[in-house]
Amino acid sequence: MVPDISLGGRTYGLLAYLYGPGRREEHTDPHLVAAWRPELAPDPGRDPGATLKQLTDRLDLPVLARPSGRRPQRHVWHCSVRTAPGDRHLTDDEWARVAHRVVAAAGIAPEGDDQGCRWVAVRHADDHIHIAATLVRHDGRSPRRHNDYGRAQAECRKIEQEWGLRRLNAGDGTAASRPTSAERSKAEREGRPEPPREALREAVRQALAGAADEDEFFQRLTRAGLRVHKRLAPSGDALGYKVALPGDRNRDGQPIWFPGSTLAPDLSLPGIRRRLGSGLAHTTDDSPAPIRRGPQPGGARRSAIPPVEQAAAVLRSDNDAEAAAQLVGLGEVLDALGRATPGSARTEVWAAARAFERATRSHVRAEHSANRALRSAARDILHAGGALGKGEDAGVTAMLLSTLVLAAVAAARWHSARGHAQQAAAARQAAQSLRRAYRSSAVAPMAAMRAQGRNLPDAVRHRHAATLSSALPEQAARVLRESGWYALAATLSRAEEAGHDIPNLLREAVEQRELDTAESISDVLVWRIRRAAALPATESSPHRRTSLSTSGRTPAVRPRLMKRTPVYDPPPPRSSRPQR
Repeated sequence: MVPDISLGGRTYGLLAYLYGPGRREEHTDPHLVAAWRPELAPDPGRDPGATLKQLTDRLDLPVLARPSGRRPQRHVWHCSVRTAPGDRHLTDDEWARVAHRVVAAAGIAPEGDDQGCRWVAVRHADDHIHIAATLVRHDGRSPRRHNDYGRAQAECRKIEQEWGLRRLNAGDGTAASRPTSAERSKAEREGRPEPPREALREAVRQALAGAADEDEFFQRLTRAGLRVHKRLAPSGDALGYKVALPGDRNRDGQPIWFPGSTLAPDLSLPGIRRRLGSGLAHTTDDSPAPIRRGPQPGGARRSAIPPVEQAAAVLRSDNDAEAAAQLVGLGEVLDALGRATPGSARTEVWAAARAFERATRSHVRAEHSANRALRSAARDILHAGGALGKGEDAGVTAMLLSTLVLAAVAAARWHSARGHAQQAAAARQAAQSLRRAYRSSAVAPMAAMRAQGRNLPDAVRHRHAATLSSALPEQAARVLRESGWYALAATLSRAEEAGHDIPNLLREAVEQRELDTAESISDVLVWRIRRAAALPATESSPHRRTSLSTSGRTPAVRPRLMKRTPVYDPPPPRSSRPQR
């Protein structure tokens, strides 16, 4: 059951919409189900002699009783209350009880207070009602409605539990402000894909991802095409900021501004400064063979994997301040990757970034100096861009996405353990989107590795299967049935050829990553081992020259095997080349 509260200035206009046909003729049988005093509230929906003007005058009476200079401009309180999809349809009497409880909880008309505000509840659909109230009490005072949304939401959670309705996740006051019904309606009329509030919040969040300092943050906002206005002190220092979408104007033709603090709690200028104050640092890679950071997208993404793995490890620890900072850093990496990911995976990465945004905020105070490596990784991903090649770069993208799934799962568990229901749900949703993005990105590199694995001699695969059974006795049978087993066999052979101790390497890979939530254990092990052993993220061709590992002999040393002359792979027959 979801309450949605907004303020307005025209009682008649709101009632005309509630009793009207709706924008798509969706309103049916509009009528009152409850009121402050039902005998004083005419119902234009059921009483042929009642009019909207009469109902408006009754509701506005306490407002008009005030001197004109003391009347609130936005005196109309509007709250829609909607049941969740799949819930049973409530009766009019049940909706009346809901309305009474919501206006009492929100401070509009406290229970037992005969001086409360005037209000009515209108029903014009099976699954929701609209409560319209005027914000002047009968005694002439204003209602005490501080945190009215939070209190109305808490009351709805109680109703869900008592009435057996679908129970939604409780909030903790750290969620971003939702667009009002008026903002949604305006966006729909103007053909916008989303209300300006949501578009601006996403644009500001993206501008912040990997920004080195405040100046760069504001420059990015401007380059993104937003209107930006800073509130300056006499010294010239910024005290705050607000943003507006080009073309989004009010009735007077003025831009509609949104201060950062109204977009999300952590997007206020002080919040941004706390995040930027930690600075940026290059990541440190403790893998056996460090990967050189380069300008190519694959190099930037591979360098992002160690800090993402470290973030997942911190989220499994008891250091809450550092964990909260890692969540913020993971959000920046997702924002950067969403901008830089081409192809079919882009939509899912965007969805993951938008969902995970909720998981980055809680009442746990973050130690922002702990996420410098992640913020640097986000910056490098953005600077490298998204022009990925088909081979190694595409494989590295799949490797990074697989690691981000792990981090999102760890974030969900961290939030769940601390009772952060909304954040945990958001992290789980992000993990699902990342899994879909991974499946899309991993098609080509995994196919190449599977082909390489199928070309291995049976004796080599059997030897690797025995090693796997020793390292992972309870799950080895499942791995051997997975299609990714051939890719894992190829990966183990490449690691063996590079001189690694395969039992130890496999044991470390199993210990460093929980496997209960993995859709494909073999996929997880492939990317973990390739990262740890500094192997290429994909295989170039299933027709590569057979190495010592494919002959069944284990090399004693690494030299020269890593420096062999590449074998020329002939191009495919002309008939099999893709048409341009």
